[in-house]
Amino acid sequence: MTAGEWLKTACNLCYINCGIEVSVNDGRLEKVRGDRSSPKSQGYLCNKATRIPYYANDKDRLTSPLRRRADGGFDEIRWDEAIAEIAARLRDIADRHGGKSIALYGGGGQGNHAGGAYASGVLRALGSRSVFNALSQEKTGDFWVNGHMFGSQTCHTAEDVHHCDLLFVIGANPWVAHGFPNARDHLNQIRKDPARKLIVIDPRRTETAEMADLHLAVRPGADSFLLGALLAMLVRSDRIDHAFIEEHTTGFADVKQALLNIPVEEWAAAADIAVADLARCVEMIAAAKAMVVRAELGIQQSTNSTLNSYLEKLLIMLSGSFGRKGTNQLHGWLQPLWGNSPNQTFAPTGDAIIAGLLPPNIFPEAVLIDHPDKLRCVWIDSSNPANTAANTKAMERALRSLELCVVVDVAMTETAQLAHYVLPASSQYEKTEFTLFNFEFPTNFFHVRAGVLPPLAGTLPEPEIYTRLAVALGLLPGDNVLAPLREIARDARPAFAAAFRTFLAENPQAVPALVLYHTIGQTLPDGTAAAAPLWSAAQACANRSPQAVRRAINASDEVADHQLGDLLFDTIVAARQGTAVTRHDYDDVWSFISHADRKVRLVVPQMLEWLARLDPKTALAPKEFPFMLAAGGRRMFNANQIFRDPAWRRDDRDGAMLINSNDLMELGAKDGDWIAVESAVGRLVVRCKVDDAMRKGQLALPHGYGQAYPASDGERLVNGPRINLLTESGNRDPIAGTPYHKNVAVRLALATEEEIRAYQTRSDRIHMAAVRRSGISGRAPDPHVR
Repeated sequence: MTAGEWLKTACNLCYINCGIEVSVNDGRLEKVRGDRSSPKSQGYLCNKATRIPYYANDKDRLTSPLRRRADGGFDEIRWDEAIAEIAARLRDIADRHGGKSIALYGGGGQGNHAGGAYASGVLRALGSRSVFNALSQEKTGDFWVNGHMFGSQTCHTAEDVHHCDLLFVIGANPWVAHGFPNARDHLNQIRKDPARKLIVIDPRRTETAEMADLHLAVRPGADSFLLGALLAMLVRSDRIDHAFIEEHTTGFADVKQALLNIPVEEWAAAADIAVADLARCVEMIAAAKAMVVRAELGIQQSTNSTLNSYLEKLLIMLSGSFGRKGTNQLHGWLQPLWGNSPNQTFAPTGDAIIAGLLPPNIFPEAVLIDHPDKLRCVWIDSSNPANTAANTKAMERALRSLELCVVVDVAMTETAQLAHYVLPASSQYEKTEFTLFNFEFPTNFFHVRAGVLPPLAGTLPEPEIYTRLAVALGLLPGDNVLAPLREIARDARPAFAAAFRTFLAENPQAVPALVLYHTIGQTLPDGTAAAAPLWSAAQACANRSPQAVRRAINASDEVADHQLGDLLFDTIVAARQGTAVTRHDYDDVWSFISHADRKVRLVVPQMLEWLARLDPKTALAPKEFPFMLAAGGRRMFNANQIFRDPAWRRDDRDGAMLINSNDLMELGAKDGDWIAVESAVGRLVVRCKVDDAMRKGQLALPHGYGQAYPASDGERLVNGPRINLLTESGNRDPIAGTPYHKNVAVRLALATEEEIRAYQTRSDRIHMAAVRRSGISGRAPDPHVR
């Protein structure tokens, strides 16, 4: 590549994964701009993406496999030594306790999914079936509801924000957190158009709420009461779409009665919302020609989270805001990001397995429980549960008690510090990557991106890591066995499918993803071999939706149906800016419903029972912990755990706690002070920041902090709050196990003089070092490695 060359790739900061172009000079990523050729984001770029060089050039990278010593430090070892030892220990655990004692945690970070098929494939070959990841900490209540209402947990709703005349945002702040393509552009278009309206439900007057025609500042944790009262008023005033309900749903009579039983005034009071404001909301819904509902973690990690998701879906269905232009839909997939596992449970704890996933909240119990099927080994890929899962102390105890813990990551994370082995991965810009967060309808996009940087010496991309592991475990035949299949892939693609099936039948121990990587992968352009497992996904997508695929890739009539999957696959891996993979008609949405009659089931018995027993008295914060903390908010300069360099933040360097000025004054503190936050399980000292957009009694801390990073002298200092020292595993949804992170009961206290000095000194040290690193070069020594 030439100096200053602009190369196409994608942002890895949120799951929208906008197309970007990066300027690379002498092997370093220097600048970022939006990619105008991207068919999905069309040049859109947010403020965070410009800071990607702080990730790409992170000085805290791992460059050698590490093995933990008895004293907690680490020794650098060779790759072949690490793989041999890990394989032997994995095989021993599987032989003694069965593959069910081994779990996968992660399988891909934000926009980092190419390794997931390889990790899960190797572990499944050992008999492992347990998977934990971020989705099961956020979304599985929603997936569970979808499974009942639409017939499968992989039926997932999309939002046609671009064409709505009413955007109803619940528990989200797309101005900062995005959540749909080109979010700020579309919010501005709605704001400027007098014919389009915006409603926001959020305790805080967020940046998005500031733009709203109606902001319902719900009491934290009382979303179910607000949504229930709103639905009851819609039914009582008969502002519902009877024709839609009759044609496309079942069970309305039972749902109607359940909603009529709701005491509207009492529930509105519990939510701290005036009935008059609810009435105005009803009028706006009734007046809309096309309403779309955008819901996010504000209700999916809030009290009664699964019930919240059910009520959100009822709002969509009863208003008829589904299956039309400008409303909600279901979307297609190239490859589903999660599975469908109705009525399955995890034997050691009895918790539900939803979408093939287990909630991180049960991980400590799954490891520490006295049960023959408890977890004894966990493989952690691109994830940092020691920081991101509830109850940090319990998570740390569980990780330390495992017989084997292996971490694959780019940096020495808080979780890696507790592992037996740490394997250094190439960064997301040093290897082929793609994302499976493709939730658009009617046109769905996919983006395979080739590496734009040379791999850092000593690191490996995940397919190579899992190749070495599979060979050591006897799960991948030698190259002499794979070579004939590779030649078929190179010379006779139409014959490859049959040859691949025959090969797997003759080699049942082989990991399919790795077989594809070493056969069809070696025929792909720009070194994109890691995308080889998408070949199977492309075949399945073309079989499911041939006409939508034809429209998306402009396939001519001369292309036969049996050739369409290969053409789709070749289109995907060749398009550096991404490409449309399906282009549906709006009427196609009904074919995505998995019930045989293609109708939505409004009645979910567990949800109606839950609704009936809701008690408004539970909406108030407990007296002992009178503040309600939203733990893990998105801000202008925070991101996922892979962004670790404190220098990448332009503001909010300490991850300040937002607090209403009246609450701060009553505490006897002032803006910018260090104060103590205490929950039932932990205590943090944090910097505070006045924000009168917050309700009185409401607090907020951001995610993406609490990470150790080397100061100028090499000592690792924690930057910002480790918020999960305050959260408790049991504060979770009773069905999905998702944590109630948006509703953590806490109290405040003044920090001691000693604490103030210690925290201010630590902040100054790490941020002065960040300023001196303006060149973003070099690598600090790690005192844990010798």
